Amino acid sequence: MSLFSTTFQTIENGISYASQKQQTIAQNIANVDTPNYKSKTVTRTSEFRDLLHNELEAYQTDSKHIPFFNSSQRMITQQGNTSYQANGNNVDMDKEMADMAENQIYYEALVDRLNGKFNSLQTVIRGGK
Repeated sequence: MSLFSTTFQTIENGISYASQKQQTIAQNIANVDTPNYKSKTVTRTSEFRDLLHNELEAYQTDSKHIPFFNSSQRMITQQGNTSYQANGNNVDMDKEMADMAENQIYYEALVDRLNGKFNSLQTVIRGGK
C-alpha cells in the first residue's frame, strides 16, 4: 500500500527528464563551434518503448510484478545525418533555444503541480484551515 498516489513519482520522473534534457541542450549549445560535433536529443520512454517493442516484449503474469520498462527510462540519441556548418557541426542554435524555452515551460508546469500537491497535503495536515 502506498501512502501517496503515484502523482509524486510521475512528477519526479518528469522533472528528472526535464533536467536531463536541459543538460543535453546546454551541451549542444556549448559545442556549437566544435568541429564535427553532432547534436544530441533526449528521447522519452514511450518512444524508446515503441522502438524496441517488436524485439523485446515482456509478459507480466501478475499486476504486482515490476513492469519491464521503468517510466524514468530515457535514451539520448545523436543526430548524425545533418551538417549545418562547414566544419561538420550540426547544432542549430534557433532549434536549441526553442527546445530550451519549451523545456523550461514544461519544468515550471511540473514544479507548479508539485507545489499544488504539497499545498493540498499541508491543508489536510492542518485540518482544512
